[in-house]
Amino acid sequence: MTLTTAPPSGPPAPAGDLSHWPASTTRLPAGGLAVAGVPLTELAERFGTPAYVLDEGEVRARCRRYREAFPDGEVLYAAKAFLSRAMVRWVREEGLGLDVCSAGELHCAVTAGFPPERVLLHGNAKSPQDLRTALRLGVGRIVVDGLSEIARLAAAVSPGDRQRVLVRVIPGVAAGGHPKIRTGTEDQKFGLSAADGSAQEAIARILGQSRLELAGLHCHIGSQITEAEPYVVALRRMVGLLARVRDTHRVVLPQLDLGGGHGVAHRPGDPWLDPAALGTRLRAELAESCAAAGLPVPRLEVEPGRAVVGPAGVALYRVLAVKRTGERLFAAVDGGMSDNPRPALYGARYAPCLVGRASTAPEIPVTVAGRHCEAGDVLAAGVRLPGDLRPGDLLAVPVAGAYQLSMASGYNLVGRPPVVAVHEGAARLLVRRETADDLWSRDVGE
Repeated sequence: MTLTTAPPSGPPAPAGDLSHWPASTTRLPAGGLAVAGVPLTELAERFGTPAYVLDEGEVRARCRRYREAFPDGEVLYAAKAFLSRAMVRWVREEGLGLDVCSAGELHCAVTAGFPPERVLLHGNAKSPQDLRTALRLGVGRIVVDGLSEIARLAAAVSPGDRQRVLVRVIPGVAAGGHPKIRTGTEDQKFGLSAADGSAQEAIARILGQSRLELAGLHCHIGSQITEAEPYVVALRRMVGLLARVRDTHRVVLPQLDLGGGHGVAHRPGDPWLDPAALGTRLRAELAESCAAAGLPVPRLEVEPGRAVVGPAGVALYRVLAVKRTGERLFAAVDGGMSDNPRPALYGARYAPCLVGRASTAPEIPVTVAGRHCEAGDVLAAGVRLPGDLRPGDLLAVPVAGAYQLSMASGYNLVGRPPVVAVHEGAARLLVRRETADDLWSRDVGE
């Protein structure tokens, strides 16, 4: 069974290989591209640049693939990847739960009509406001991330009520595309260690709280993981802990959440994790491990974020300047690390392409740089683009739906880009562009 898959190579074309683009992407004459039937050049003219384009059909299709991959479990969309009211509606209508990490994300979800009982609240340092909001709105489950959180949470629950919780466990598994996004090992800020007994102590404390109900265990081992084996290792260790809970406390926990972090292909040839194959492998492994431990099979939960929304997004930038410095040719665009900090943070690599103009010039290495006052503001280094690239050209960057706009900043006060949804030949604005008035309205001092 192949779990890590490389997309097949496509035929040469002005926009290159489209295997990592939304499935609705089509080529147009003169080097154009359309997503969901809408030309990218028209979107750039109508909404300006930089801008983010989100294919609604692609998001929905990926939600359905996850539901099919885990038919007896629960799939929760990780809101931190990207959240808007429209995204909340799509996820709800496709039958997914929601994983949030703050009162802000929770408020967005509930005010957009998402049932709070289908929401899971995360966070290694939940604020009092986070907990108050979660309890007031009736969030389904809260993931306990530290020992000190237990008494604080129990005290905040109203008399006569019970709040369902999970314990986040460090399973001791190293996985992830970069050290900064590996969260399953010791000596990092998330979770409670099973190796030093902290997780077991948290379980005992929760079971002693009349206002808390321990629903299960949780772990999250990292992000941009393209192999199934780390999840299998984590699953086995978590089942072992479930068995120890049964033996020690005579309690059988009904839920096991393995988190998310499923990797996607950002460029042609990159590996990615197939949800269907992953689901088959994990469900079989869970049944086998539970049978060996004499446990009933708990409800399996996963939390994909990037794998749902990442490949559905396309970022559009306009080239502002082209110049050669030493041996490198730079193309500076009208966005950068303020709307996509991932290359600077994690060394993320993308495959921008020229759209809307046919070029016969040979491709040469080009560094696509952002507009901000940092030498590290580089969106893509050494990518192959036509040698006649010039100011005014439109560049499109696929697989731009996750952890870009959601991590955007106000650096240099340029304002965050809009988000435009495309579906069945039509485009509509989901999130408007941040204006100078938006930025200045918060500045109330003199």
